[in-house]
Amino acid sequence: MTDPDVREAIMTATYEALCTHGYTDLTAQDIADRTDKSKSLLFYHYDSKEDLVADFIDYLLERHDDHVEAAANEPPVERLATFLDLFLYGPDDTDQTSFHTAMLELRAQAPYNDTYREQFQKSDRRLQATLETILEDGIESGAFVDHDFEAVATLLVTLVNGARIREITFEDDDYLETLKATAVDRVIDDILADGVELPTDPRTDGPFEPNEKLGAGADSRAETTNGLDEEHDRSSHDDESASSDDPADDHDERTQ
Repeated sequence: MTDPDVREAIMTATYEALCTHGYTDLTAQDIADRTDKSKSLLFYHYDSKEDLVADFIDYLLERHDDHVEAAANEPPVERLATFLDLFLYGPDDTDQTSFHTAMLELRAQAPYNDTYREQFQKSDRRLQATLETILEDGIESGAFVDHDFEAVATLLVTLVNGARIREITFEDDDYLETLKATAVDRVIDDILADGVELPTDPRTDGPFEPNEKLGAGADSRAETTNGLDEEHDRSSHDDESASSDDPADDHDERTQ
């Protein structure tokens, strides 16, 4: 896809549809409805719902990289605190809870879907690498004592993933607080240098900016849907979708 505005609009619509419907019940029409366009437009850019959702996971990784780059000049201990708050908590609102539930549904497809498995493997490797970099930088700066940063990163990533799954599965909100307290007491305190403390104030509202979600609010979404109009009008696919025999119907049968 060459137009970033069009992709942004589709990614925003995918996020909103996942929050509302979850992954299992998600259809291409659910996503199209949030761009005020027909599902045929989606299949102008994507061959199937699977391809669209795989690109959505890639999009999340790109946003992760943006967060990492934005915090690159922060002290390692600040970046570690941000990491925990960003991936363990996130904002306490319905959209974020629904989104994490949908992503758990999606992750459950990985054993049976090579595309999703590869995407989540890439995601987990990126998460691990980010934390390893934070810990290694902390050792070099003197904020952390010398330790096996690869092993500690693996432990913390496992704790974060496990806590998120338990919190979603059992709706056990208190478990997150217990888990973070345990991680700080048993793991993080042991690697902090003398006189260094982990910041306690959350550094972020979660993986999506407040009131922006994926970066496209109502105003920007209106702008990007205009871009969708223009691109769709330029394509011959628009003529096909206007006919009574919509070729996207065959796709929709596979994606519902």
